[in-house]
Amino acid sequence: MKNLINSKLLLIAVAAFSSSLFIACDDDDNTNNVVNSTIVTQEESNGLLFMLEEEKLARDTYQYLFSIWNHNTFGNIKNSEQNHMNSIAGLLDLYNIEYTILPEGQFENQELQNFYDQFVEDGQQSLIEALKIGATIEDLDIVDLEDYMNQTTNNNILTAYESLQCGSRNHLRAYVTNIISNAGTYTPQFLSLDDFIEIISESHENCN
Repeated sequence: MKNLINSKLLLIAVAAFSSSLFIACDDDDNTNNVVNSTIVTQEESNGLLFMLEEEKLARDTYQYLFSIWNHNTFGNIKNSEQNHMNSIAGLLDLYNIEYTILPEGQFENQELQNFYDQFVEDGQQSLIEALKIGATIEDLDIVDLEDYMNQTTNNNILTAYESLQCGSRNHLRAYVTNIISNAGTYTPQFLSLDDFIEIISESHENCN
């Protein structure tokens, strides 16, 4: 009888020990998942930093064009671009990536600085030219976002980029509609003609 009791106690002890090991391993796995979810590659980090400034390019340009032409399209979309910047900044904060937002009209990326300087100069010529600049920025944004989406499998980043790209498609439609209503035309600068036609042929999207 004593041997039977001892055997039962031993089995209980072994079971308890095994259970503790299982729980410990499970906790370790969860911890690893949390850690992994906060890791981004250098490529992903560079993409986020670039897109922050590209969204700033849109915001700053539309702010300037709104001050020149007082057109509601620029006024409304510049606010949306600020939300886009906030979305990217939130991811940079999440992944502890250092970033700086320079004053309006200033950019760390020289290519974006060159775009802004040219847009400011051209945007003074006429309302049509200003609206074409808006379409060009959204055209560029859609293509760049697609490129960066192809470089990541991070769900947080993909979700943010997809939302931003959806917004850019809506913005492109808005600018093209206004260009046409002012007897102008727009030829895509970065999108393929087929992709451009497909986008402007579709209705306004819900990007939430």
